[in-house]
Amino acid sequence: MTDAPILIVENLSKSFGALKAVDGLNLTVQTGELHAIIGPNGAGKTTLVHQLSGQISPDSGSIRFQGLDITKMQEAKRPHLGLVRSFQITSIFPQSTVLENVAIAVQMQSGHSFRFIKNARADKSLSDPALSYLQQIGLESLANEPAHTLAHGQQRQLELAMALALKPKLLILDEPMAGMGADESAQMVSFLKSLKGTLSIVLIEHDMDVVFALSDQISVLVYGQVIATGIPDEIRNNPKVRTAYLGEEE
Repeated sequence: MTDAPILIVENLSKSFGALKAVDGLNLTVQTGELHAIIGPNGAGKTTLVHQLSGQISPDSGSIRFQGLDITKMQEAKRPHLGLVRSFQITSIFPQSTVLENVAIAVQMQSGHSFRFIKNARADKSLSDPALSYLQQIGLESLANEPAHTLAHGQQRQLELAMALALKPKLLILDEPMAGMGADESAQMVSFLKSLKGTLSIVLIEHDMDVVFALSDQISVLVYGQVIATGIPDEIRNNPKVRTAYLGEEE
């Protein structure tokens, strides 16, 4: 991990009518760290992620990724810079095989426009790296199965393999444990630990055990603002956080 920030968000704001979802938010993510963002429902986490990924535009403020101002950059261009979002809603190609799904992501990362892959195995430049990503995530034995036959947790694993195939420099994981059983969650936590230090990760997650087990830094959002940032022990023991988010009285 270096001291150079990969992401700097300054004074970011977004309103929907009278609702101020994000309100002058500031956030810095260092290169190589896993930075969790937590907060109660309605705190602005999803709106922040939508702005980072380019799905919606902020009303004001700036987003800088690796020193480049991407505040107004189109959503489709951001993955090519290395800013990749995954999870919350599983987004796979259900009728294609597991291998074909990852091969499509490999193809996208190489700069080619999307085209249907009739036989991913016929193109070694796509199938070989796709299989290596499946091996990383533990799905290689299911490479030839239709994606829609996978269990929910396996679909989440597949989407992570697809995200990794895009070669992210910053990976935004939006509630990766949602809908997973205990065993699936434990496997995902183990894999995310193996990724630490190899790329920068922003993690949105409700499971506090997962957050405290994985995070280098944690930022707490309340009413669209960051009220605290620190290492897990600092956040766990912060009276303001315990009152506003963890439900305890000061």
